[in-house]
Amino acid sequence: MSESIKCSRDEFRERSLNGDMLALVIYTGMPLAIYQGLSQLFKIFDTIMAAHINAESVSAVAYLSQLIALLSAISGGLSVSAGIKISSAFGEGDYDMVKKRVSTVYLTAAVFAVLMLAVFIPLTKPFLKLAATPDILIKAGASYFSIEILTMAVSFINNIYIAVERSRGNTSRILWMNMFVLVSKLILTAIFVYIFNGGLHMIAIATLLSQSILLIFAIYNSLGKESIFSFDLKFISFRKNVVNDMYLLSIPVVAEKIFFSLGKTLINSMSTVYGALMVGALGVSNTLGGITTSPQNGFQDGSSAIISQNFGAGKYRRVLSAFYNTAIVNTVMGFIICTATLLGLDFLSNIFAGGDIHFAKMIKEVYRYEAVGSLFLGVNAAVMSLLYGLGKTRITMILNISRVFVFRIPVLYFLQNFTNLKDASIGIVMMVSNVSITVMSVTVICFVIRNYKNKYLL
Repeated sequence: MSESIKCSRDEFRERSLNGDMLALVIYTGMPLAIYQGLSQLFKIFDTIMAAHINAESVSAVAYLSQLIALLSAISGGLSVSAGIKISSAFGEGDYDMVKKRVSTVYLTAAVFAVLMLAVFIPLTKPFLKLAATPDILIKAGASYFSIEILTMAVSFINNIYIAVERSRGNTSRILWMNMFVLVSKLILTAIFVYIFNGGLHMIAIATLLSQSILLIFAIYNSLGKESIFSFDLKFISFRKNVVNDMYLLSIPVVAEKIFFSLGKTLINSMSTVYGALMVGALGVSNTLGGITTSPQNGFQDGSSAIISQNFGAGKYRRVLSAFYNTAIVNTVMGFIICTATLLGLDFLSNIFAGGDIHFAKMIKEVYRYEAVGSLFLGVNAAVMSLLYGLGKTRITMILNISRVFVFRIPVLYFLQNFTNLKDASIGIVMMVSNVSITVMSVTVICFVIRNYKNKYLL
């Protein structure tokens, strides 16, 4: 590889391998946490604007967002696995491999994006019916869903770009670019909904336009051939040593995201027995819970890059140090944010309900339970960062599938059929699943760390 490409490596690698770990975790994770938190905040604004249209629109967004997440699983899985292997090669100092993996994964994402469009755009309504979407939500959200499919295709490339930037520790760039995108989306949505009195599909158009802005940034920043993190046709390679690990690692991640989204879709479907508004209340509760968990996921993403780089460089003690520091940061941050949302719950629920007192009551009833469980998810996010960083995606798949199909769906079925808890069942099941998955993940990670120490630290 040319000297100009080699020289593009930045000082983040040195900081990652030798710097103070707590400061590194905060430096890397904070921009991602801020972005994730602001992204969740802007989702709240979206929900509020959907409520301005009507209550059914809130439920449609909540229900259809899980289907979009299900279809986005391939992109999510590929970006996670690519980030792991690119970071590992970067930590090893194999810059030629970094360039090959970056170029190849961009092409792979583009191919999948085109295939998704070709399959799902013509089949929107049949797919929604197959997913047991209530007719009232299909009527309200079919156009919204079709436009979101277009947005998903754009996001395929954007997600890979963000994973590449995260691999090199360029989290500040991720923050500022996405801030611009989020603000653009907010302004466009407000104009479409409040000035032009647009329907739900106009919210989706605002999302598509804002994601297209990020795509322009991604293309511009990915075509500088002097960088090892840029796309170059000459470096595309489907040799086993380049793509096998990326593709194999992505399979469990894709599976976990598909099953997790499918499980949440089933939960939404099961909650319709309490009325269509309960789907909206659950969606709002999940959004409020995301105020706590989204920043924690930002630290998870940042730490997994640190872990994979240090593991690739043979800095085995620093791998565990990154995990422990992430767990501490996430726990403290989660407690503070969750407490704040509970103190402001009356205000928040009234905003989401758009003046509907019954809807506001449903939101509060669900979220009070969910918030208790959310307190523990910071530790779970730290566990995931270690598992992803080490490439143990099969274990993360088992944990995330268990979260929904062991600790959520069976519990909700039991509460619905063998208790008189009624609406409260939805909130209780969220609390039970969040606490249970944290206990399970901590138990699993204890065994993983013990085996890790025996293999690398003795």
